[in-house]
Amino acid sequence: MSFNYISTYNLFSPLRFSITRNQSALSRATTEATTGRFADVGLELGHATGLDLGMRAEFSFADQIVDTNGLASGRLEVIQDRITKLGTTAQDFLKSLITVRNTGVVGAQSILPTAAAGLQDLIGSLNVSYNGSFVFAGLNTQTAPLTNYAPGSTSKIAADAAFATFFGFSQASPAVSGITAVQMQTFLNTTFDGEFVSNLPPPPALPGPWNTKWSSATDTVLTSRISTTEIADTSVSANDPSFRKLAEAYTALSDLGTTSMSQGAFDAVLDKAVNLVTSALNGLATLGGNIGATQKRISDSSDKLKRHQDILNEQILAIEKVDPADAAARVSALQNQIETSLSLTARLQRLSLVNYL
Repeated sequence: MSFNYISTYNLFSPLRFSITRNQSALSRATTEATTGRFADVGLELGHATGLDLGMRAEFSFADQIVDTNGLASGRLEVIQDRITKLGTTAQDFLKSLITVRNTGVVGAQSILPTAAAGLQDLIGSLNVSYNGSFVFAGLNTQTAPLTNYAPGSTSKIAADAAFATFFGFSQASPAVSGITAVQMQTFLNTTFDGEFVSNLPPPPALPGPWNTKWSSATDTVLTSRISTTEIADTSVSANDPSFRKLAEAYTALSDLGTTSMSQGAFDAVLDKAVNLVTSALNGLATLGGNIGATQKRISDSSDKLKRHQDILNEQILAIEKVDPADAAARVSALQNQIETSLSLTARLQRLSLVNYL
């Protein structure tokens, strides 16, 4: 024999459980009606959850590459701008060099400030930063790549020492006027060229004077993944030969005592500078072309990735999509059930045996 107890507790319990269960279901239904997708994707999709997660991971990976491409594009835009400006300055400088040939001291005096300004402009341009990183520093992005050329700097000390070692006196000595064209050509093509060498040939592979006196940049540049299958160089090193040749030409005409030289020695410096600047301009054109090609690759890759994301998004929505009309109907039905349960609970709370005794 069994006994069924009639009590307010037994009457309240089913209603209480029903309200709790319906409130949880209402929360899920409200979320689905608002977002248009399942509140619990794993529960609804079951074995198809792996496919959904795979597509979402692929979408996220593509999104990361697109963001990286945006940073790389900004960095390359800054680099391209600096290369263009350096090329314009070098082109104007080359024209000036041609006009001052055979003008002696007057020509040397007129070209000296232009050369000094060109050197400072080169250093400033290569020390530019973008988004907190020095874009011409190679992998050493937290340090300005070039030292300033000024009294006491390692680059200035090295140039002075090279001149004094070769000739036996400084650039400010009156003896500069006695340097012959042949002596100057020999100095420029040997000792002075050596000051702008980046890497000495192996073995062993030791850094050249440029790396120890002028630059802290690495020869290795930054690379970025620009698509799921492509990696591209997305920076330029200050150690590039074009920049070193410009630095050599500007330094030769601004700090080798040209205003005191004989016409022959001065013309030797001019001829060397013309060759250096001409070669540097060709190198800058190649650099600019390579940067432009990389920019195009990045742009095309980002467009392709965005189209792929659109396709993935449509597929994800198709899997996770909830019928809004059905979700809204469930919300309404659950709200009515909860309200009914609360109403019954309120009535049961007013029941008392006292009223019937």
